[in-house]
Amino acid sequence: MSKLAQLRERRNAKAVEARTLNDRYPAEQRMPAAEASQLDALLAEIEAIDGEIGRETRLAQLAAEQTDMLLNRTREQATRDPSRHSDHSRALKAFLAGGLAALSDTQRAEHQMRVTPDIQQSMHSTLHAAMSTGVPAEGGYTVATEYQRQLETAMKDYGGILQVASMIQTGSGAVMNFPTADATSEEGEIIGESTDVTGGDTQFGNAQLTVYKYSSKKIALPWELIQDSFIDIELYIQELLALRLGRILSKHCTIGSGAGQPRGILTGSTLGKAGATGQTVTVTYDDLVDLEHSVDPAYRRMPGTGWMFHDQTLKVVRKIKDSNARPIFVPGYESGSPGGAPDTLMGRPITISQEMPVMAANAKSILFGLLRKYMVRRVMDLTMFRMTDSAFTLKGQVGFVAFQRLGGNLIDAGGAVKHYANSAT
Repeated sequence: MSKLAQLRERRNAKAVEARTLNDRYPAEQRMPAAEASQLDALLAEIEAIDGEIGRETRLAQLAAEQTDMLLNRTREQATRDPSRHSDHSRALKAFLAGGLAALSDTQRAEHQMRVTPDIQQSMHSTLHAAMSTGVPAEGGYTVATEYQRQLETAMKDYGGILQVASMIQTGSGAVMNFPTADATSEEGEIIGESTDVTGGDTQFGNAQLTVYKYSSKKIALPWELIQDSFIDIELYIQELLALRLGRILSKHCTIGSGAGQPRGILTGSTLGKAGATGQTVTVTYDDLVDLEHSVDPAYRRMPGTGWMFHDQTLKVVRKIKDSNARPIFVPGYESGSPGGAPDTLMGRPITISQEMPVMAANAKSILFGLLRKYMVRRVMDLTMFRMTDSAFTLKGQVGFVAFQRLGGNLIDAGGAVKHYANSAT
């Protein structure tokens, strides 16, 4: 067992022990001093293990990194051995080096099956001057379904908001309208005999979900790299395209302005609690209680209600205790019986989003509420193109780019998601 796996196992055991000890006493009961000290020691040990895990993870990352990302794919991930390459990578390499004629009979048969007429038509209409991915002899192989599916998975794993948002897929990119109504302040009346009733018109609103075309930006690979047998092209392209698209999508779905880009969940949220003067980089237990109760109980009772903030904010929160000297943060664990448990804050699940602002003056640093009210809309599958037009050919390169049409908005009429804002001074 690796050192990293051993550290995770130790953390799981300590987290289960801490959670069991914490659950032994109701929230309204003060924990005895001896048990409180024991819990503090467990939490400190967990934090120390977290630090070791972070260091070991970083060391593992550094072991897989070099200044030249291309050479990294060969030296650190053992892609120098052609037997380690995927079937798709070997076929793609053969095609890029020698065209369709360089493919084996099996690879050519697979290629013909993957590029269906509907894909050919859509891809052909998209690329005109560039090499068409809709024509088998001109690069259609690179639009294999496996590329789309794997890249899509990498995107979902990238940002915190994509883990908790609702996902929908539509057949067209037309603006989608969501009628809204907030009747929470409306109520009836008592009237006397033969008395006219009072007028009480209700108000409706409209929320829109617009999609935008995202690109990964182009990647240019030199012919020498493509033709050299030790480079796994599939691995290289997947990682870069996923990183670029995943990063911007997660950023926009969290803090996007809504002007020429999706409106992020933080942008769409309303103020639930403002920090007192002096709390530019802090938050108190009372603030968190106020923020939680700023969201109506109707939303708080629904599954999916929880917290979202930056990892640096979690560092602040982990040190807060309630009025009974009990830590409000309870560490989770990854495995066990009946299964793992997530980190919780005041009994609610936590989503870490590195796209959320860190605590600073006027920063909206903490979100609470029914996070699945944020909706991400996808119109097309992620599609990758191979380009060998003159702009690349004259430089001895082949270009790659990925596109996807996506949008996002907080579809909410009644304040399902609120934020905590740090003080300005």
